[in-house]
Amino acid sequence: MIINLENMASLAWEKMENMLPVVVQDAVSGKLLMQGYMNQLALQTTLETGKVTFFSRSKQRLWQKGETSGNVLSLVQAGSDCDNDAILILANPKGPTCHTGKESCWYDNQPAAYTFLADLEKVLAARKFADPDSSYTASLYSRGIKRIAQKVGEEGVETALAATVQDKEELKNEAADLLYHLTVLLQASDLSMKDVIDVLQSRHQK
Repeated sequence: MIINLENMASLAWEKMENMLPVVVQDAVSGKLLMQGYMNQLALQTTLETGKVTFFSRSKQRLWQKGETSGNVLSLVQAGSDCDNDAILILANPKGPTCHTGKESCWYDNQPAAYTFLADLEKVLAARKFADPDSSYTASLYSRGIKRIAQKVGEEGVETALAATVQDKEELKNEAADLLYHLTVLLQASDLSMKDVIDVLQSRHQK
């Protein structure tokens, strides 16, 4: 269920002496960021403040992620599993989540393939105002939306041609070029891949 202040008391707190495990997931990329524990007060504080707050078993007190580093986790949604004895938090991270300075506490593990698209989008967004001589992406932004849109059109045609002649290797390369340039075009238009996904999800629900 989706957890809110009205139903949080119905979670199975008694199973683990008023303490439930919590997994935090990046709300955009889907990456697993960290795992911790919450008691009822920590969950209440999280829901009220919008900042993910845990109960530290070592310090025996509430602990807001980022209270010293500034790398807070902004709550998007809290939900429970089928037994109501574990919590999944969707959050937007500010900076790295792991105390080692890594993005995730599972930094040695290979993330799911699709999460790379979110990483790519962040990289391309960061180059929006960079020196045009510093990268191809920055030079595209400097030339404006019309030129970027033209590149999307060119890559779309080349992708279609590769598919027509059934050249799978060329199709993969051209599709990668198309996806890259489309992401740049969205960023230049102050949009993101999430905006596109929202449209797809809306259509799927009809």
